[in-house]
Amino acid sequence: MQDILAQDTGYDFSISENQQMIRQMVKEFAERNIRPHVMEWDEVQHFPVDLFKELGKLGLMGVLVPEAYGGSGFGYQEYVDVIVEVARVCGSVGLSLAAHNSLCTGHILAFGNEEQKQRWLTKLSTAEWIGAWGLTEANTGSDSLRMLTTATLDVDHYVINGSKNWITHGKSGDLAVVMVRTGDKGDSKGISAIVVERGTPGFSAGKKENKLGMRASETTEMIFDNCRVPVANLLGKEGEGFKQAMKVLDGGRISIAALALGIAKGAYDAALAYAQERHQFGQPISSFQAISFKLADMATEIEAAELLIRQAADMKNRGVKMTKESAMAKYFASEVAVRTATEAVQIFGGYGYTKDFPAEKYYRDSKLCTIGEGTSEIQKIVIAREILNG
Repeated sequence: MQDILAQDTGYDFSISENQQMIRQMVKEFAERNIRPHVMEWDEVQHFPVDLFKELGKLGLMGVLVPEAYGGSGFGYQEYVDVIVEVARVCGSVGLSLAAHNSLCTGHILAFGNEEQKQRWLTKLSTAEWIGAWGLTEANTGSDSLRMLTTATLDVDHYVINGSKNWITHGKSGDLAVVMVRTGDKGDSKGISAIVVERGTPGFSAGKKENKLGMRASETTEMIFDNCRVPVANLLGKEGEGFKQAMKVLDGGRISIAALALGIAKGAYDAALAYAQERHQFGQPISSFQAISFKLADMATEIEAAELLIRQAADMKNRGVKMTKESAMAKYFASEVAVRTATEAVQIFGGYGYTKDFPAEKYYRDSKLCTIGEGTSEIQKIVIAREILNG
């Protein structure tokens, strides 16, 4: 089976030396700098900006960015490892790390010109600046072609009016890549991508969401009120924004899939350890078939999710179209994260329902993975379209 998969996908199942080193480095960092604060940050919805500055020093805020722009210059396999190991400890930090790397930084890397890359990637890759990415609006979640935020050309500036919702780092971000309507509503060629720097007059943060999970990852509204942005901040050409966003989301699906995998692994690790330590009727509860079968299902689904993610990451590295594969990875891994976290709570029993044990946080964090960057239902639409039209 392994030979067949390797032949069909071209994916090498071996782990590189870089991956081994990165996994160990990130694991040690997360245990030392994140785990002690997980519940503290979660309770008060604290976005730990200083932590991300430290991640920047390790090169983890520009994992995919070439060294010429201050990044680490790694590929998607290493990037998956980074997100998984962080999310294994805290989904919130993993989510913010993914949004910064894949959406904001990734969009500029893919579609910015040389001047724009030198201007912004050098700051984003080191975490001197933290990035945001704005597509979603209050009434146009999955229906982004009908966005209401507009950008009107005025000589050498665009004047932006409107708002974006559910934006990671919408308040603390130093710049945002924003999708705006420069043409007719509903026209895929009527949307453009413009970079807006914090401090630009008319650009402000709105409501901060009080969320079920991922509470240490800042999620706010961004508001634009006659916000004047230089034409030089346009990414690519006018009208290319929607096409750009869809390509960015292909990679973003791998990010969220990796995030979901990390959460699933964290929940599984906690449940496995607890099942071996907790004794009932004179024996560890892991010896009971009801519990051991849950663990078997969890382990199997996690392995399957990782294979889908690694395949998509390999195709992304090779520049092969992977819309279907990334959607499959995101869809399956996010649903696995929810199922695994749910079973983890069940294995912990009453303790799983308390904040004294880790299962309940994995349970709360996991659900976002089935919603953010395209719901599970949207992923199935993408997958169906690809297999029917492919």
